[in-house]
Amino acid sequence: MPNRLANETSPYLLQHADNPVDWWPWSPEAFAEARERGVPVLLSVGYSSCHWCHVMAHESFEDEPTAAYMNEHFVNVKVDREERPDVDAVYMEAVQAATGQGGWPMTVFLTADAEPFYFGTYFPPEPRHGMPSFTQVLEGVRAAWVDRPEEVAEVAQKIVRDLAGRQLDYGKAGTPGPEELAQALLGLTREYDATHGGFGGAPKFPPAMVLEFLLRHHARTGAEGALQMAADTCEAMARGGIYDQLGGGFARYSVDREWVVPHFEKMLYDNALLCRVYAHLWRATGSDLARRVALETADFMVRELRTAQGGFASALDADSEDPLTGEHVEGAYYAWTPAQLREVLGEADGDLAAGWFGVTEEGTFEHGTSVLRLPQDGPVAEAGKFAEVRGRLLAARDRRPAPGRDDKVVAAWNGLAVAALAECGAYFERPDLVERATEAADLLVRLHFDATGGRVRLARTSKDGRAGANAGVLEDYGDVAEGFLALAAVTGEGVWLEFAGFLLDLVLDRFTAEDGTLYDTAHDAEKLIRRPQDPTDTAAPSGWTAAAGALLSYAAHTGSEAHRTAAERAIGVVHALGPRVPRFIGHGLAVAEALLDGPREVAVVGRPGDPALAALHRTALLGTAPGAVVAVGPPGSADGGEFPLLAGRTLVEDRPAAYVCRHFVCARPTTDPAELAEQVGAVRP
Repeated sequence: MPNRLANETSPYLLQHADNPVDWWPWSPEAFAEARERGVPVLLSVGYSSCHWCHVMAHESFEDEPTAAYMNEHFVNVKVDREERPDVDAVYMEAVQAATGQGGWPMTVFLTADAEPFYFGTYFPPEPRHGMPSFTQVLEGVRAAWVDRPEEVAEVAQKIVRDLAGRQLDYGKAGTPGPEELAQALLGLTREYDATHGGFGGAPKFPPAMVLEFLLRHHARTGAEGALQMAADTCEAMARGGIYDQLGGGFARYSVDREWVVPHFEKMLYDNALLCRVYAHLWRATGSDLARRVALETADFMVRELRTAQGGFASALDADSEDPLTGEHVEGAYYAWTPAQLREVLGEADGDLAAGWFGVTEEGTFEHGTSVLRLPQDGPVAEAGKFAEVRGRLLAARDRRPAPGRDDKVVAAWNGLAVAALAECGAYFERPDLVERATEAADLLVRLHFDATGGRVRLARTSKDGRAGANAGVLEDYGDVAEGFLALAAVTGEGVWLEFAGFLLDLVLDRFTAEDGTLYDTAHDAEKLIRRPQDPTDTAAPSGWTAAAGALLSYAAHTGSEAHRTAAERAIGVVHALGPRVPRFIGHGLAVAEALLDGPREVAVVGRPGDPALAALHRTALLGTAPGAVVAVGPPGSADGGEFPLLAGRTLVEDRPAAYVCRHFVCARPTTDPAELAEQVGAVRP
């Protein structure tokens, strides 16, 4: 019999709807039930593509005796961290503070007042590797709850007090200057892996936002070392197993420092961020590899993550069914043996492919299988052969049982995808990608915008054309606004600038403290034991830095002093964190580069359909000046019409013209793309 999760929109919660555990979604009713029964709450947090979440579910939550014990002694609450990042953030902070580490699945025991008193992550069904079994944990927590209630209450209250004392105070830090960004670059240089690219050791994550900072820093300062670190890291990842050499797209991270074996789940946010980084690397260098990877990653998102409604699904699972054993194992969809290559391609081509893709008899992964890599490009003369072999292998892989897909549409991550696809479409003259970006943006407006009561609010998620009940958090507002601003620059449709303004006005009104610091949840959001507030950029831009970047761009478009001031105050966090932990404030550093450069404001005017206008527009978009904003449209409007930057801009000698301004000073208007390229720092591949 299904439990209370059967009517949820989250694919992760629906995966648990048939568990014998009597799960509740996060709700006041669940805590009221715990209070009435006098039992603690067991909070389990995960997400649908999480490998160890699946393992614990199979071992414990599908086990009848374990479920019976949970149902008798606890109120069990299941949360999708991607639907409720606020709940996840608050309790993950507690887990990390108490244990020094965190991760998913996250297991937290709470009082009926939602105060945590015992924490963990994955627990095995039997004791192993120094970990107690899940049953032992359940029995121990119950014993403490029954036999030592005063101690439990004291621990819970102390944890809540400690969390309240961790409030951030970055509002008075001041805006970062060239010195702080130079210190951040020096810190990154110290942590850079000069042999394999990337930063730190294993596991190694794709540092998309740090790479964006390095590209912007090079554009502003000419620092060749910054560009070299970005280019070498991008090449190492693109040749490694973390990149899908057949279908395009990146896995979540590499388990080793050489990028050989990935953790195979593919997340929308990683691919959107990396797609944009590779496009920007091409913009800066003209690299053929960067162009190929940007386009393949864009095509992967459209082909494998796009939903029937035009949005983009959250993730593909790491696990899939092994066709030989029937078991769900990690990487089964992606790994190959030499024999499997020969079976698809024949002896000669199979051996050729094994050499190209680094597939060995010993294997680089598990059970003699290898993850495909591309240690070096094949000879140019074999380019056609390489494409043919790759196509045949991809067709054969398509016949394997595919990984599961989390069809939940997350607003923030779709905003990132809109920006990446819009820019790729413009750079590489792929109007279909701009269309896909526009369709996703349309979905966000149509389904995720809620104007009830006359005020626009943003829903965090949707699925199958139905908006979820959970409110958007700061990263949703910041990333969706960023996507809309990129789409406005590419399409010349000012409505996207207007929609971004709606969202950013709400950031000022509902997420900003008096001192300029930002909160992850709105002033009127559900009250948790602590109001989450995390400025660090980890897997994706934090809400704090995403909002700062969008506020800065919007201010450049409109001249709004309120938005500019808010951006400057918010980016004070980079002054505090950039020199100390640059790997974890990458997006903030990239926004700070834009702030130092201006950002530049580019207005391009001309008659619609004029090829000369199109040439100027594309040149403006290809500018490497950090965070430059671009407006394009017809001349002649006194107020600029949909784009304030176009106000008073006229043709020059009856020809399309571009106007570039920076720090309240404007360059001479130009009709020449080459002159415009110099003004916006463009490298024209």
